[in-house]
Amino acid sequence: MAITVGELFVALMLIALALLASNALLARSSRLRKLFLPSSVIGGLLLLLLGPEGLGQFATLPYDDPAGLFPAFAYDSWAALPGLLINVVFAALFIGRPIPGLRTIWFRAGPQVVVGQTMAWGQYVVGLTLALLVLAPLFGMNPMAGALIEIGFEGGHGTAAGMAGTFADLGFEEGADLALGLATVGIVSGVLIGTVMINLAARRGVIKLEKKVERPQSQHAALAGTDEQQSDMPSTQDYAEFKKDLALEEDTADPLSLHIGLVGIAIGIGWLILNALQWIERQTWASDGGIEILAHVPLFPIAMIGGVIVQLCVTRFGLEPHVSSRTMARIAGTALDFTIVAALATLSLTALGAYFLPFLLLSLAGIGWCLFVLIVIAPRVIPENWFERGIGDFGQSMGVTVTGLLLMRMADPKNRSGAFESFGYKQLMFEPVVGGGLFTAASLPLIAQFGAPAILGLTLVLTVAWLAFGLLYFGRMVPDRGRGRWAGANKA
Repeated sequence: MAITVGELFVALMLIALALLASNALLARSSRLRKLFLPSSVIGGLLLLLLGPEGLGQFATLPYDDPAGLFPAFAYDSWAALPGLLINVVFAALFIGRPIPGLRTIWFRAGPQVVVGQTMAWGQYVVGLTLALLVLAPLFGMNPMAGALIEIGFEGGHGTAAGMAGTFADLGFEEGADLALGLATVGIVSGVLIGTVMINLAARRGVIKLEKKVERPQSQHAALAGTDEQQSDMPSTQDYAEFKKDLALEEDTADPLSLHIGLVGIAIGIGWLILNALQWIERQTWASDGGIEILAHVPLFPIAMIGGVIVQLCVTRFGLEPHVSSRTMARIAGTALDFTIVAALATLSLTALGAYFLPFLLLSLAGIGWCLFVLIVIAPRVIPENWFERGIGDFGQSMGVTVTGLLLMRMADPKNRSGAFESFGYKQLMFEPVVGGGLFTAASLPLIAQFGAPAILGLTLVLTVAWLAFGLLYFGRMVPDRGRGRWAGANKA
């Protein structure tokens, strides 16, 4: 049904009120704070509870067309928002952030790139194997379910919500709900299991915990730098960004509109690139009813490329003083908050209930693989401070970037290991491909066109290749300390 501007405005105000209520709950409930759940997840769950599949089944308000305790137009607006706002999140990913050379990135973050890539590609291997051997033959599920672990765990709520249209186009609509459910499981289990692992590492002497661990100030859940990573960086960088923001306020009439404009340009560039690629596809290999892949790829990963192009132009023309990474992070964080709330508010509990056992199997398989990489692979690949750095990759692979930052903050509050900087550099060689990047977006169309066995073979080769490279290249740099196993400390 057509939605008017006024109805969209009401829908957005309801999301804003849900975010306000979730922040109030966080302020009053110490138990909720200990879970470190983002306010957007809590707000989305509140609206879900009051929606047509929650309390709205038993009580409705006197609207002409109700959807639980809300008007139907609000519910319809929420269903459409994630696919739009996720473009803002990804377009702002690299704008305002200096893009260093590949040599610098590799020197600082190479081992974590290996660990992160192994985790991500391995999630496809584990998921597709499970789908082919168990989920498809026993539960009649679409083999595309094999991609849900990476989409939900590595990609997070934003990616899962943004790919809802792709799920629908390929005839696997329930996959979007399952991916959102997996993203929620990933965040909660990532924090809880990560906290347990940090305490075990401290008891075994792998790390030395500080007596006092500060709680991160930011509650934004984000993807690869769209959360406010600045709060986790040294205070000198915070101060420099603060002075930069003040200068922007003085020199520019409205710096917020300037940054929103840059995001709009990035999305426009991404839209042009995607449409050009789709046109080429239609004129070439798909002209006679051949394989179509790009036709099902959503805009958001290409908008990220548009953001990189915008940032390169900003650097080329010396416009860095006019672009603030903190302001860009706030734009992206706000868009992501609204994306997550809207996506969770329209989550289908019926779909989760119908596929509860497959959902449970996917969750356990994803968690098991991430733990295996952290405990077995990370100490054999990361030459020093393997746990402080590996726990960040574990947190991100289970939920979102902020989960990884939180666990690194808990394991190394004063950043003595340099894990925060390495983690940040690693994102530049990670996010463009997996974790919500190009392959994540193309994974469903690839499975639909080439079949799950072919994609399983491809991801298995990539997983083994990254693992072998890490063990043979970086593994030789690991000191002789039992390969960093739990039995020994990792500090000299």
